[in-house]
Amino acid sequence: MSSTWHTALSPAREVRPLRREDVSRVLEIERRGYSHPWSEGVFHDCFRSDYRLWALSEDGFLLGYAVVAYMVDEAHLLNLCVTPEVRRSGAGRLLLRHLITLAAQEGMSRVVLEVRMGNQTAADLYTSEGFEQIGIRPQYYPAAGEREAARVMALSLPTS
Repeated sequence: MSSTWHTALSPAREVRPLRREDVSRVLEIERRGYSHPWSEGVFHDCFRSDYRLWALSEDGFLLGYAVVAYMVDEAHLLNLCVTPEVRRSGAGRLLLRHLITLAAQEGMSRVVLEVRMGNQTAADLYTSEGFEQIGIRPQYYPAAGEREAARVMALSLPTS
């Protein structure tokens, strides 16, 4: 892997629509990022007209992805993950800002997400981008022992 992936955002990084042929690489990143990863079938089921799927790539190599479901006027961020080599380089923030911008442009009133209670790094990212905690979902995520609670966070989007 290129050492440039460990540095700040490269001009060669781009966000583009995720494609079905990206799913095998998405699964690699997913399995490295989560203790209970989504299955290949779940990812394939997300290629629908009411979902937005984004890929972050550098020089054509997939570094991360985001999956967003559009429900009426709300964008629900279901999954955002970047490969461990680019964490803390702004890669996740780039994906997040992209999906927020597009959701606002497409008339969504807010972005909602769940984040594991134990994932303070992700919660800090969302908070730094203006998300606020609006609730808790007890026993939301599978975990090694008991299920783990999720923070529910939301960001209101500007209306036109």
